[in-house]
Amino acid sequence: MGCRKSTQNGSYPERRSSKETSRVGRKLKYAAAAIVAVTAGIYLNNSSLLAPHSGGKPVLLAHRGIAQRFDERNLRNDTCTAARMLPPSHDYLENTIRSMRASFDRGADIVEFDVHPTTDGEFAVFHDWTVDCRTDGQGVTREQAMARLKMLDIGYGYTADGGKTFPFRGKGIGLMPSLDEVLKTFPDRRFLINIKSRDPAEGEKLSAVLNQLPAERRKLIMVYGGDQPIEAVRRLSPETRTISRAAIKSCLVRYLGYGWTGIVPGACRNAIVLVPINYAPWLWGWPDRFLDRMAAANSAVFVLGPYQGGEFSTGVDDADTFRRLPENYSGGIWTNEIEAIARLTGR
Repeated sequence: MGCRKSTQNGSYPERRSSKETSRVGRKLKYAAAAIVAVTAGIYLNNSSLLAPHSGGKPVLLAHRGIAQRFDERNLRNDTCTAARMLPPSHDYLENTIRSMRASFDRGADIVEFDVHPTTDGEFAVFHDWTVDCRTDGQGVTREQAMARLKMLDIGYGYTADGGKTFPFRGKGIGLMPSLDEVLKTFPDRRFLINIKSRDPAEGEKLSAVLNQLPAERRKLIMVYGGDQPIEAVRRLSPETRTISRAAIKSCLVRYLGYGWTGIVPGACRNAIVLVPINYAPWLWGWPDRFLDRMAAANSAVFVLGPYQGGEFSTGVDDADTFRRLPENYSGGIWTNEIEAIARLTGR
């Protein structure tokens, strides 16, 4: 009779192979089930569809208030942007009380402005490191007294035709405000203050100013700028929301890495979270789940224009960029065109 030949221990190779195949099959099924379960868990933990929608209109941040726009191509840190002004459509000058008031009137929730310490213990609200480009003065801004800066014509250097005409010359005398003047003029308004240096002492000086304000007033102020002064602000005024360039990158990179767990990185806590619009869809839980997580971490989210390498992006400044936001988006929007974007949000 023909029969299968057994091995030395009496087992049959065909039967052992069948059992092993069955075990492997069960392991694969368990692994597949585990993968499906983990994937489903990640989806449920990060799906914006399952997150509550806060509703309401977006929070609009007017960068520099209503300002004169300029050619933004090939900019460097020392580029005189006033000499590259585009043909003006209004007569507002950035970082002025008049510009800030108009920004709030036209729908801004927050106005951003720049500060420099002065030799007489104040902070001047002015963008440039030196006064040479924009004014009729000379020298480093922080090496001058506020009283002297008040005498300058901040509209002196603006030109849209290569220096043939200067439409704001003589119209900006005395319009450079101090930080104290801004805070007293708008006691209940929200601001984002930009520290222009990398000097930690500047962060210490600004913290001293902020810490003298009532607690409710301090809640309306955020600060961003160089890593060193921002670290000083975080240390001395820990309740103030802040961000620096290094913190922005750390926040976004780490969130992309493990934000699926629901854990918010330390750099994203009590912070201003700036999100380029082309990166936003890659953030775990974008938009509502992400916004909820940041709000729980006492952070404010603002979408910027697209980041394309090099310098950080500009703002959401036109209808095409605005339409890239999710429908019914209720987070923050950073814009250089507050009038246009306010209209698009129905204000």
